[in-house]
Amino acid sequence: MGTSRNGAAPGGGAPGRVAAYLGSRKNIAGCVGGLTGLALTFTHLAGTYWPAVVAALYAAGALIAPPERTPAPGFPALPDASSRLDAVREGFGTLREYLDTVELPPAASGRLTELMELLDGLLAPGWASGALTTDPEGVHALSRTVHQDIPEAVDTFVRTRWWTRVAPGAEPPERQLEHQLSLLHREATALAAALRETEARRQQSHTRHLEDRGRGG
Repeated sequence: MGTSRNGAAPGGGAPGRVAAYLGSRKNIAGCVGGLTGLALTFTHLAGTYWPAVVAALYAAGALIAPPERTPAPGFPALPDASSRLDAVREGFGTLREYLDTVELPPAASGRLTELMELLDGLLAPGWASGALTTDPEGVHALSRTVHQDIPEAVDTFVRTRWWTRVAPGAEPPERQLEHQLSLLHREATALAAALRETEARRQQSHTRHLEDRGRGG
């Protein structure tokens, strides 16, 4: 956003700044001080120097008043991992319905079936999904696979296959699809292995805790 030559935002100006100051805390506090000075004048305590007393008290009030504060922005609360996992499960069901309408070559279809079975095992209620609720990165990876990677891979294959039939001679698109599905299966397998490793470390930690407690007893 550009600024004017004196650093004020476009559309502002002296009238706007004056209006803002009149309603500011500093002006209100200064006015309170000024009224105190006038009260001293009416009680003849300020003497002939009452204008200076009123001005001084106004300035003092304005100086001690707290500065104006821009409120911090509010952000919506992020859903917890359990809620995000429920959204991925819902998307997984939608993905299944979409894939049922697509015809794939046998090799690609077999790789996709393996991938979907692995994802189904990770998302099904149980120990795997329970471990995922404490792994936001894992939930994000599954969400990306279900909501983006698989649909894009299959849809791109379908569109590319049509162009290959119109203009044959290019690399068969099913090879790219098979490779993509293999990469996604590798990612999902790595996620499952990481979850299993986390549970194994938790078990080992509990064993050490029991051993230490036994030695202490």
